[in-house]
Amino acid sequence: MNTPKITVYVVSHNHEKFLSDAIESVLRQSVEGWELFIIDDGSEDKSREIINLYKGDDRVQIFSTEGIGLPAVCNLALDRANGEYIVRLDGDDLFDENILLVLSNYLDNNVETALVFPDYFLIDEFNEIFAHERRNKIFDSNYVIDIPPNGACTMIRTKVLKEAGGYREDLGAQDGFDMWSKISKKHATGNVNLPLFYYRRHSDNLTNKIHFILNAKRRIKKDSILKVLDKNRPFTAVIPCRKNYDFCEDVWKQKIGGKSILEFGIDECIASDVFDRIVVACDNPDVDSILSKYNDKRLSLHIRNSKDTIRSRKIVPALNKIVREQDPDYNGITVIRYIQSPFVSKESLEEALFTLIMNDADSSTGVEQINHAMYKKHPHGLIRLNDDNDFKTDFDSMYKEANVALAVKNSNFKNGSLTGTRIAHFEIDKKESFVIFSDEDLEVARILFQLREGKNV
Repeated sequence: MNTPKITVYVVSHNHEKFLSDAIESVLRQSVEGWELFIIDDGSEDKSREIINLYKGDDRVQIFSTEGIGLPAVCNLALDRANGEYIVRLDGDDLFDENILLVLSNYLDNNVETALVFPDYFLIDEFNEIFAHERRNKIFDSNYVIDIPPNGACTMIRTKVLKEAGGYREDLGAQDGFDMWSKISKKHATGNVNLPLFYYRRHSDNLTNKIHFILNAKRRIKKDSILKVLDKNRPFTAVIPCRKNYDFCEDVWKQKIGGKSILEFGIDECIASDVFDRIVVACDNPDVDSILSKYNDKRLSLHIRNSKDTIRSRKIVPALNKIVREQDPDYNGITVIRYIQSPFVSKESLEEALFTLIMNDADSSTGVEQINHAMYKKHPHGLIRLNDDNDFKTDFDSMYKEANVALAVKNSNFKNGSLTGTRIAHFEIDKKESFVIFSDEDLEVARILFQLREGKNV
């Protein structure tokens, strides 16, 4: 065949149940001029037998690897690709018959654009559509790009992807986010609001391995901003606490597993080498008895005015006093570590910082996505806030603050603002998002700690 314009590669690892449908969704494309690589990565099912059914098609090339993992398979396809554009399809997903036509036409007509991706349908194990996921137009109505495209339906200029170094093979997940973080910083990107991809959700796919995915995202974020990290310094971690106005006096003294919850916060901040300064802000000087246990020059105490610790007072004035000593030009970033969330990790504190820098936002906060119905009172009863229909955009998602970590630009404080107007977000592991608001919560936290330490309750 003539040199193809588009390289498509289908990746299978034990996808025998869905593989034939995936392959044939490529063969049914409404445009010519493509090549198809079918790559079996160490499957232990009948994937290889299914793939062999297509070896007589001169548009198809078959490869077999020994469980090298998705990123390495992607790099193999990239190395062998003859097409000007390249796009992946996982062996359990499906293409609409017009996806290659539409996406390649977009790149043809937008020569400055390096990649383009479509909307998609969510389907179950029986090919039934249960949702339509729509992304608002990038840089038209969507300016904070903190949700990357799906790596399995994004068409990319092959030359650009090669120049970016292909895919990282040390993560094992989030190939789309990895690719996005490298390419979007140097090139224009685009999306089309047509559902041209069918993304299958089932019990075995990677999307369900939340902890694995979150860790991969964190590594990608950190690596993507390392070159500009120091330009955003100084970085200050602040742990605010107070004597009164909580469910008990001096909440910071309460102990879990023999350690005060203030020590939980200090330990995680000190464990990170990112912070230039770690400040405990409290109106009770007794807190210094805990700080004296540490031998870290970054750690200090800021005495707050008790009148400023009431619930209705903003924390901005206190933060302003803390940062202007070290950052008079307000160039740096402050990360607030909430005292009543004892299980927050240093990785989450750092992710708040990295997310802010990566998205050039005013602030970034840890959140949990709300998947159940939310209502508000209306003159005629309750009205639902989050739609329950099958058509959803990224603007329809609702989140609740996880009370884990908030990173803010110090320049916000000059205007009396904490978060600013551009707020980026990162999703947090539920294991870290437990918050203590009552005596009952405190008891639950103690039980959770013992369970996580493998002790009998």
